Amino acid sequence: MNKINKLKIIKNQALTDEIHLLSLKVSDPLEAKPGQFFLLKMNERYDPLLGRPLSIFDLEGDKISFLFRVKGKGTKILSKLSLGEEIQITGPFGRWYPFPQGEFAVIAGGIGIASVFYLIKKFPERAYLFYGARNLSEILFYEELKNLCKEVFISTECGRGEYKGVVTETFREKGLKLNLPIYACGPMIMIKELRKILEENQSNLQCFVAVEERMACGLGACLGCVIETTEGFKRVCTEGPVFKIDELKL
Repeated sequence: MNKINKLKIIKNQALTDEIHLLSLKVSDPLEAKPGQFFLLKMNERYDPLLGRPLSIFDLEGDKISFLFRVKGKGTKILSKLSLGEEIQITGPFGRWYPFPQGEFAVIAGGIGIASVFYLIKKFPERAYLFYGARNLSEILFYEELKNLCKEVFISTECGRGEYKGVVTETFREKGLKLNLPIYACGPMIMIKELRKILEENQSNLQCFVAVEERMACGLGACLGCVIETTEGFKRVCTEGPVFKIDELKL
């Protein structure tokens, strides 16, 4: 059952000009799994009316954290909130990543790291992480990820880092031969390219992806986040955000 909680802000840190880490103090234990999300309501006013859906970045002890990019009015308000202020959060919502049984590969594109960090942390020293961003300044939590993962491969489009280019090309070169289940989150162009790579290599690897889609209500009522699948249109907020990649019509 989804719960409504009012939690105090204990950190609201700008990691780059656009990306923020928001941490809240948890009073009662929260039951949530990697890949799920919460709705965060910024204030008591009606503008913006709806909460913002944010993936669980980390959940440990009495702290839950969310990583987000400032894009519109709602996330801009979130980025300006002060320590000690309260936020209403509701959740958790959505399908989570199936728990890996052994080692696994993770592909994170940009802010997609927000969805997979908690998964990596839940299963330390079992993930091979392929992490890509536009530039090196957007590769976040590198030292922590290096300690949590079996190996980390960094790609940047600007060429600063281990590999130049998009993260899917690094995965094609280094990741396919690992022959491991894949967990991925990033922009839709990345998901499409990953699907293409798997099809071209006739790979039957299990691949689970968290879809980044704009949501309005986050509860499945408004049908604003539907995505086409092999079984018809599905709502990302309730029947996702995690799908098998071969479920999606890309």
